Amino acid sequence: MPIPDPAVLVLEDGRRFPGRAWGARGRTFGEAVFATGMTGYQETLTDPSYAGQIVVQTAPHIGNTGMNDEDPESRRIWVAGYAAHAPSRTASSFRALRTLDDDLERDGIVAIAGLDTRALTRHLRDRGAMRAGIFSGDDAVLGADAQLDLVLQQPRMTGQNLSAEVSTPETYTVEARGERIGSVAIVDLGIKAATINALADRGFDVHVVPESVTIDELYALEPSAVFYSNGPGDPEANDHHVGLLQEVLRRRTPFFGICFGNQLLGRALGFGTYKLPFGHRGINQPVVDLRSGRIGITAHNHGFAVDAPRGGPVETPAGFGRAEVTHVDLNDDVVEGIACLDLPAFSVQYHPEAAAGPHDAEALFDRFRDMVLAERRAEHAAIAVETAPTEGAS
Repeated sequence: MPIPDPAVLVLEDGRRFPGRAWGARGRTFGEAVFATGMTGYQETLTDPSYAGQIVVQTAPHIGNTGMNDEDPESRRIWVAGYAAHAPSRTASSFRALRTLDDDLERDGIVAIAGLDTRALTRHLRDRGAMRAGIFSGDDAVLGADAQLDLVLQQPRMTGQNLSAEVSTPETYTVEARGERIGSVAIVDLGIKAATINALADRGFDVHVVPESVTIDELYALEPSAVFYSNGPGDPEANDHHVGLLQEVLRRRTPFFGICFGNQLLGRALGFGTYKLPFGHRGINQPVVDLRSGRIGITAHNHGFAVDAPRGGPVETPAGFGRAEVTHVDLNDDVVEGIACLDLPAFSVQYHPEAAAGPHDAEALFDRFRDMVLAERRAEHAAIAVETAPTEGAS
């Protein structure tokens, strides 16, 4: 029996997954990846890190609680395309203002439902993330060869710089909540609202700046610290942000980076990065802190990782003193955190601001706050020593 309003997801290796049209109609292309979270679909869709990707939800039921105006991580849905097995037909939540279907159509997101997401996930896990297209409406009746040819014409994720597509066009500020301790300049590579809120809650005036910011523009804000956000694309394609961060490190400005920011700190220190076969995307990744032995369940969204030596402190190839790998993923031993030992800088690959959770890593924002305060005390102590009268001076 023919599927009403048919759609198909086509992978670059020729594998096809039929389903029914959902969201906007037409064609869309991106890197097919799977996300394992059973909740938080609104946060996933509005996470700018997913720009350029067709996200496949492994949880079968999506859209149950609808969409609201409190949980989005940014101003719009960023995924290139969306796939789920059984979208909810109704929104069952007192907080819901719209259905998921409404927002997919509003933002022009071509999606597909009713496909075998379990088979698709297993295929991507075996073969790796790859280029894909979703075809619906008039594009659903294109021949299989024509659809595959269109997919193969698309660029791969490797080598793409997508920061400019998702960054803020101009600087804006969110004031500190509670006792103010200073300010932090966030280089917006695809920032999430939860990150801004976490820093403001810890006493920082948060200046969110465009990814095109220069070093002079950055320091005109007189920041107490600098932060690199999450974001999409290949870290090897972001030389501007690597150079900017190296100047931040030379000035000893406290630095914290998450996700894409971790990869860029790795590059700034002289380490390499590489593409993971299918990446880490979901809210259930076990990560161990190598210094304490503590294991946290963490949220991830990344397809690239830092290639840095484990096993203790090493001299950084770029000449920024010593650094060490602080966290690794227990599933595959991927580097999940780096700390500089001679500079006030550290980063993690996962998301301590995770919404809708888990919240095991929230204390990293407290660690950042403590580092900024410690660096300030050290500066004040150094100034006091310099200005103190010498012994015997009249």
